[in-house]
Parts: sequence; C-alpha cells; structure tokens
Amino acid sequence: MSVFTTNRRGLIKSGAVLGTGLAMPTIFTASSAAAYTNAPTGSGVTLGFNVPQSGAYADEGADELRAYKLAVEHLNGEGDGGMMNTFSSKTLQGNGILGNKVNYVSGDTQTKSDAARASAKSMIEKDGAVMITGGSSSGVAVAVQGLCQEAGVIFMAGLTHSNDTTGKDKKANGFRHFFNGYMSAAALAPVLAEMYGTDRKAYHLTADYTWGWTQQESIAAATEAKGWETVNNVLTPLATQDFSSYVAPVLNSGADILVLNHYGGNMVNSLTAAVQFGLREKQVNGKNFEIVVPLYSRLMARGAGENVKGIFGSTNWHWSLTDAGSQAFVKSFGEKYGFPPSQAAHTVYCQTLLYADAAERAGTFNPCGIAEALEGFDFDGLGNGPTHYRADDHQCFKDVLVVKGKENPTSEFDLLEVVQVTPRAQVEYAPDHPMFAGGDLGKCNPGA
Repeated sequence: MSVFTTNRRGLIKSGAVLGTGLAMPTIFTASSAAAYTNAPTGSGVTLGFNVPQSGAYADEGADELRAYKLAVEHLNGEGDGGMMNTFSSKTLQGNGILGNKVNYVSGDTQTKSDAARASAKSMIEKDGAVMITGGSSSGVAVAVQGLCQEAGVIFMAGLTHSNDTTGKDKKANGFRHFFNGYMSAAALAPVLAEMYGTDRKAYHLTADYTWGWTQQESIAAATEAKGWETVNNVLTPLATQDFSSYVAPVLNSGADILVLNHYGGNMVNSLTAAVQFGLREKQVNGKNFEIVVPLYSRLMARGAGENVKGIFGSTNWHWSLTDAGSQAFVKSFGEKYGFPPSQAAHTVYCQTLLYADAAERAGTFNPCGIAEALEGFDFDGLGNGPTHYRADDHQCFKDVLVVKGKENPTSEFDLLEVVQVTPRAQVEYAPDHPMFAGGDLGKCNPGA
C-alpha cells in the first residue's frame, strides 16, 4: 500500500508502508519529475565550491577546499569514509549521490561579495552546479545566498558567523551549519565574567561589515548583562593590515578590556599590534588589562603565535574533541594532508555530507525536496553532539566551545585548549529574537 500526502511546500510525498508499520524513505515524486535548475542528465552531478583563495580569509579558504575534496572522495567511495561512518543517518553508501558520481568546480571569492557572486553565477550557469557551498566571510555568504535563491539552487553556507545570515538575510534556499555571533556571546560572556569579574570597561575594534556589526552587538549585549560597560566601538575596514592607529587610542580610553571583533588575517594583525603596544602588560582601573577574541580558529592562532596565549574566545569545533565523528574526520584529514583540520574545514565537510544525505532521503536533486529534508532534521555523529537544523530559519543548533590560547603548546597545531563545552540549550534563541528580526525566509525556489 502507498500513502500520498501533500506537505506545506506543495510537494507530494509517497511512502510505501511496511507490514511492521515503518515507512520506507521519503520520495518526493512530484519534485523529482518537475523541472529545476541544473537537473543532472548523465551519470554525474556537479557541486560548486566557492572559497576565498585570496584576501584576508585565504587561509580559511584553503582549508575549506581541502575538506571539500575529501568529502567528494568519501561520497564517491574513496578513502576511509570519514564521518560517513559515524553520521547517524545511514543513507550515504559511497556510491556518489543518488547513484551519480560527484564532480566539483571551484572558484575564488577573493573575500569580496561581488567577486563571490560572479564566481557562483558562473558555476551555476556555465558548469551546471546543482549546489553552491563555501565562503569565509558573512558578507560573501549573504550575497551568494541571495544569488542562489534567485537561481534556484541550494546554498550550503561555509564559514559565516553573522547573525544576519539566518536573521534578516535568511533565504529558503540557504542553510547554515556554522554557529553565529549570538551563540558565541551566549557561551563566552559567563566565562569572561567569571574570569575577569563583572566590573569591566570594554573597548571594541570591529570589522566594518555584517559579521563585525552583529558580533559586536552580541558580545556587547551579553557582557553588559553581566555588568560590563562598553566605552567605545570603532569600526575597521576589512582591507586594513596595520592596526596601530586603531590600537593607540585604547591606551587613553579608560578601558581595561580590548575586544577584537576581527577574524582571519585581521585578527592576527590587530592582536599583534595590541601586544606590540604593550597592552597585555598594563594595569588599568586597578586591573590587569585583558584582550578577548570572540571568534577563534586554529589557523588564526597559528598566525598570531605566542600572542594568543591565555586569550579567551569561542569556536564552532576543534580537532581535539574526542567524539567518534570528530576523531574520524581528524584521522581522514590528517592522513591526507599531514595536519589537523580547522573549524572551517569541519563545517564545510559537514555541509557537503548533509546536502548529499538530504538528496538521498528526498530522492531528488530538486532544491525544494532537499530543503524539505533538511528542515527540522536532527542528527548526530558529525561532531558537537546532537544537532538540529531548525526549519524556521535554517540555522543549526549544537554545543559551542569556549577556548583559550594554550600557555604551553606541544606543537604548532596544539595552540588552543577547550575550557568549556557550552550546552546547546544555553545558546538557543527564539526565531523572532530581536537580533534576528526583519527577515523573511520566503519560499524555496526550484529555478527552471
């Protein structure tokens, strides 16, 4: 017997009901037959990997591309399978996606929104990419997500931390596995208050684009709720390399905490400038001067060297986690490339597997079928514990890590230590939270 139902997207689901009462995997029969952008016509399917190969976030982009290539190998049955072996969903069999061999094209976002859109557009129109993924800048993510919505393909966001990506700029065709500025602040503020006290004056230097704005808003609100005072917030252009002129005024501001809302090469350079100005050796208001980096990565820590010792921040994932999924990924990545993966590598590898799994569960590459399969999806085995892809805004919710720079690292990769695994419940928020208001998810666009 077959059961046919119409869901809220107007897609017709069919499921063969077994004698035990269990249903076979969902098949989106109407979606499969309908026209959609870049429906595969042969025995292969093309994914578009759009990463910063130049610009301030190029190090993150290089590691993303490494992880994407590894994911393609695993999906096609090469290598040891990595986190396909630990993923709670068991639809991926190493035979591509829906029997199609996975191919890929790559592009350079240049850490610029216009360049990223042009690159993604070329992948979709010239290379036939059925899905676009990648990026290490929230400005890029927002721009490419909008393009994918218009083009009718799924966008599996890479490293994007702005609240806006799944807030005011959220789109039905876009999905984010990475955490956001609100989550970082919710995890970090209680630790900062415990370590440094509640009577603190903070000076913020903030990257002047969507990520910096929402990160600063989040960490300021969370620390002010603990008793801190925000004495100044100075915006810095993304292209800045010498931060001396921005750090110098901190000395006479009355602040005793410097919050660096910077990422990638910006964070390396601004932290280096702060240390060179002697901030870490100073006492202000009778307290030791401290520096905070709300969003950390191993690649940033490596670039900043000894300057990160003892500095607190948050991260989406870290290679030292001992769960089976994390260690399977670290093993696969390490054996292929000779060093552990970054959080950027981890999140894009997960996004690739999540897309492939959703296609398998939906039985189609139609973006609306895939969106339906991802919305409200609960899974485990990909690191960070049980994870939920919320239908309301396409944001993933999972545990968040508070880390600090290691005082006595054992290698060039062992630079951060996890000081707290913040439970998912502490960083969750309502879909209509004021920091995420103003956007409309809209309806999935299948394109052609």
